[in-house]
Amino acid sequence: MGTTYHITVCSPAADKVDTGQLKQDIDQLLVEINQEMSTYIKDSELSLFNQAEPDQWLPVAPAVVKVVAAGLNLSEDSDGAFDMTVGPLVNLWHFGPDPGKKTLPADEKIEAARKKVGYHHIQVQESPAALKKLIPDVYVDLSAIAKGYGVDAVAELIESRGIENYLVEIGGEMRARGINQRGEAWKVGIEKPVSETRVVQKIVPLSNLSMATSGNYRNFFEVDGVSYSHTIDPRTGRPATHGLASVTVVGETCMNCDAIATCLMVLGPDEGYNWVQKRDIAAYFIVKTDAGFTERFSPAWQKQFGEEQ
Repeated sequence: MGTTYHITVCSPAADKVDTGQLKQDIDQLLVEINQEMSTYIKDSELSLFNQAEPDQWLPVAPAVVKVVAAGLNLSEDSDGAFDMTVGPLVNLWHFGPDPGKKTLPADEKIEAARKKVGYHHIQVQESPAALKKLIPDVYVDLSAIAKGYGVDAVAELIESRGIENYLVEIGGEMRARGINQRGEAWKVGIEKPVSETRVVQKIVPLSNLSMATSGNYRNFFEVDGVSYSHTIDPRTGRPATHGLASVTVVGETCMNCDAIATCLMVLGPDEGYNWVQKRDIAAYFIVKTDAGFTERFSPAWQKQFGEEQ
């Protein structure tokens, strides 16, 4: 996944667990997920699908179908704001594996890339587990949802060993259960959305919940004094231009939180707020204004954590 992970376990049952074996099992599980869903591994199941010809079912692991199906559902629900096929546009804007020189792509190149993008070009089949593409150049990238799935999978493995109190974090996405060593909810920090330093904006008490954060404040470039963020709006083919600097989503599964956070970064502070409000989703927005940063909490977030606007 190109990132780090941290796991803390704290419970009476943890004392009876072979933590060395548990770590080996977790490492093996993450290797398997990478082999299924990574775009950096040339012979991963997802990479083989991206290289495959259209109009044929390619067998994949059930986990791949689960993640892709969840992504497609969110794409439908957001009218395409979330789209796992946005890769050609991401690469065109120099935010892919080969960043290249930071220049603005020509309009005709953007339109050409948009023809390769569209979640409706992907189909899933649950039994037997398989994927199918409808056009040759469609390219699926699960980086906005697979980390969250990985967190959930590791958490389920830990729970299967009888451990009831834990915190799992992969690349900033996390899931917590029970209490920490002080007998309290796990304390998780949300970063202030600034690129020059790393400081905490807010501390969230997390227990029996998952949390994911997405932001624009580290991955961007400037041309002629204008900033272009790595958040590409699949609906326009261009970087999002609103003032949403960071958004954090809390919910049951980290997979859904991970994907929704990315979706909200595309929708922005107003459209995104209305979207989560209608769906009773707990979200915390940090918006950049001329006067600095402002905070905004969805009603579900306020209910969960007792925040006030």
